[in-house]
Amino acid sequence: MTLRMFHLFFIALSVILAAFCGAWAVEQYQARPDALFILTAAGSITGALGLVAYAAAFQRKTRNL
Repeated sequence: MTLRMFHLFFIALSVILAAFCGAWAVEQYQARPDALFILTAAGSITGALGLVAYAAAFQRKTRNL
C-alpha cells in the first residue's frame, strides 16, 4: 500500500466517522432537543463534506505520482 493510498484510506475513515457522529447528534436532538446536538451535527456534516472535497483535491493533485 502506497503512502498515497494510505492517506486516502484514512480520509475515507474520517468521512465515515464524521457522518456517523452527525447522524448520532441528529438522533440525540430528536430524543432531547438541545442546541448543542444541532451544532454537533452541523459541524460533523460540514467536516465530512470538507473531507470529501479535500480527498478529491488530494487525489487530483497526486494522480501522476
